[in-house]
Amino acid sequence: MIGIGSPGSLRAIEDKRFLPVGADKEVASDFQLIAGTNRDLGEALAAGVFRDDLYARLNLWTFRLPGLADRREDIVPNLDYELDRFAEREGQQASFNKEARQRYLTFATSGEASWPGNFRNLAASITRMATLSPKGRIDVADRLRKHLARFDLEWSVVNGVKRTTLMRHEGARA
Repeated sequence: MIGIGSPGSLRAIEDKRFLPVGADKEVASDFQLIAGTNRDLGEALAAGVFRDDLYARLNLWTFRLPGLADRREDIVPNLDYELDRFAEREGQQASFNKEARQRYLTFATSGEASWPGNFRNLAASITRMATLSPKGRIDVADRLRKHLARFDLEWSVVNGVKRTTLMRHEGARA
């Protein structure tokens, strides 16, 4: 394995030749490197925390993909996708009852949901609720209320803002 930013990785990116771990002979590989980050590499370069020679080799194409908080229209199809993934992975179907699905989507597509971990947060939330729900049925009475409360706690710490999402989405019953 070549460490990012090492002379070997720079050569592999530029010349498409590298020395595999434990090998005595270089090998050639025809590959296209796709790299992603949630950091601004231009800023990291200017601050001196990212190598300019590596940046020059990686910066062929730049695509900016907005986070989930800015692409709320992707939540509904990905909710269904994550439920399907759960069923495939665990061998157990999971679903929301109608009211729970509506409340979750109201929260998930609102400005209250910051989605700091993007799709990882969405996937984890679906997995957590499906795993803990009796017989794979996510309902409002128990799992959803606890789950939204967990988001409140996690995201208020992440964002440094004290909020009351659960109160807003469930009324005074929290």
